[in-house]
Amino acid sequence: MFKKILIANRGEIACRVIRTARAMGIKTVAVHSEADADARHVREADEAVAIGPSPSAQSYLVPENILRAARETGAEAIHPGYGFLSEKADFAAAVEKAGLAFIGPSPAAIAAMGDKIESKKLAEKAGVNGVPGHLKPIKDQAEAVQVARGIGYPVMIKASAGGGGKGMRLAYNDGQAGEGFISASNEARSSFADDRVFIEKFIERPRHIEIQVLGDAHGHVIHLGERECSIQRRHQKVIEEAPSPFLDPRTRAAMGEQAVALAKAVGYRSAGTVEFIVDPNRKFYFLEMNTRLQVEHPVTEMVTGLDLVEWMIRIAAGEKLTVKQSEVRARGWAMEARVYAEDPARGFLPSIGRLTRYREPIGAGARTDSGVYEGAEIAIFYDPMIAKLATHGADRPAAIAAMREALDEFCIRGVTTNIPFLSAVMGHPRFQAGDISTGFIAEEFPDGFKGAAPTPERLGAIAAVAAVCHHRLQARGGTGRNGDGGGDWVVVKNGERIKVTVAETAAGHAAIGDFGSLEVVGEWRFGEPIFRGTINDRPLAVQIEQRGIGYRLVHDGLEAELQVMTPRAAELAALMPEKRRPDTSRFVLSPMPGLLSSLAVTVAEEVKAGQALAVIEAMKMENVLRAERDGRVVALLAASGDSLATDQPIIEFEWA
Repeated sequence: MFKKILIANRGEIACRVIRTARAMGIKTVAVHSEADADARHVREADEAVAIGPSPSAQSYLVPENILRAARETGAEAIHPGYGFLSEKADFAAAVEKAGLAFIGPSPAAIAAMGDKIESKKLAEKAGVNGVPGHLKPIKDQAEAVQVARGIGYPVMIKASAGGGGKGMRLAYNDGQAGEGFISASNEARSSFADDRVFIEKFIERPRHIEIQVLGDAHGHVIHLGERECSIQRRHQKVIEEAPSPFLDPRTRAAMGEQAVALAKAVGYRSAGTVEFIVDPNRKFYFLEMNTRLQVEHPVTEMVTGLDLVEWMIRIAAGEKLTVKQSEVRARGWAMEARVYAEDPARGFLPSIGRLTRYREPIGAGARTDSGVYEGAEIAIFYDPMIAKLATHGADRPAAIAAMREALDEFCIRGVTTNIPFLSAVMGHPRFQAGDISTGFIAEEFPDGFKGAAPTPERLGAIAAVAAVCHHRLQARGGTGRNGDGGGDWVVVKNGERIKVTVAETAAGHAAIGDFGSLEVVGEWRFGEPIFRGTINDRPLAVQIEQRGIGYRLVHDGLEAELQVMTPRAAELAALMPEKRRPDTSRFVLSPMPGLLSSLAVTVAEEVKAGQALAVIEAMKMENVLRAERDGRVVALLAASGDSLATDQPIIEFEWA
């Protein structure tokens, strides 16, 4: 067994590998860019080596820097994590040439499966079901349109070297096919330094279901069941679960057999994932094979009890896989939600900044894999994922319930996160019924996500908690009858006034209002970010933050700014004039921090609704800003190459 390994990655996956290595008694070496000098994975590793400037292209993606760090520290093996160099066959070969072990598959297997075009040809030879398509690189827009017409719309344009949802575009007509070819090629070139794309048939209402495989260097390959990964946004997985609520035993067995057959066909060793799309009739088609550890591997670990990172290390050290296929059993149900620094109200654009408060859930059955800590910074250079939150239950409803509670307890401040959106998905009747597909988010949230609906139940719960917490604060301060054994309060939300009477009970406090009578029992001290307790004996967690004379509360996806005041104070507040927001309707504003890579308009130019105006790059993604309506450009307020802040004016318009 290795005595020391180097982890050629960052963030939560680096911390994840460190955790298992430490349990195995193996020393670890972290590598880091300038931006990550004080990152969590650097703090947790036994040693750390700087490998370059902040941009990943100058640090984490430079093989020579990684290998130099391994030589300097005496590491015997390298674990690549996922992303970055994990699926680069040349890197794996360079690691082995340097006399080190690559904790992953052979360079040949990576090369065979890493090229999406060649992998589909190999899968066909191995007897794996394939999607109809054109498995040759597309040369230009004209060919893209011609091929798409031949296959029949809708089609998916995909990067040959792609992964993580990048370099993919869906097309329903000739115009989208031509534009999608350019966009997918550009994103593929930027993300993978390989602009080749191909086209295949898009399966309507598909599910994305993948099979986890594990193989050793002695020819033993097994599968560990499936993961349902159909909840996606822009082809990026958001929520995953194991097992799938859709598969029957026959389909599950057939998918597992084909996944193992493909792995054996390429002499696969280590952990890997064979991804399929499954139509409404449970007919499945090979999508791709990821020759690395998947982001969503925790749900498989939670239902099988196996540590995939440990087996990757043992297999790389030459050990035999001792787990037999007949011994693999799924126990219970597991859910995983990816928590991102992004703003759902702004089209899920990235949010950057410092984590001024960071508290992970502590409930039973919850697991948080993260690479951050309170005070850490979410930088513009890398993927905006903060953490992976996973929960386990005896069955699917129990796993969902545990996830909803854990999301309520996950306190992150300083950046905007997608937690309210994740809560909304978990509470959606269609999701709870298991009636999902890769189009779920687009279908159920066609206009984006502006926040959870303030239902009477949600609003009543947070109004009751706010009134009780404020009442207790006043009691501590000795401010009179409203802080002494009972009192009348008015909870104000966006001008809406909710009258609440608070009275002490044997267990806690009763909050009485239009929402009925709720008994609120729980522990909360001033300054604590989370109220944990019960309402009418129902467990709940509510995040609570004092802001000036008001409070911000978060519960079950609903974020609310509230003020709690005496009835007289509420009357006086109602007489105060409202502040008017500045009119920014004439300007195109940057929706996020990023680099203005190009401007597509000039001063005095007439534009039409939907026309591309500018492109902003941030966190490895290309974002196109389009005109909301017809108009004329009055002034350009920024230039290509400028670094932009959120809401910074870029273009001034005179609208038609």
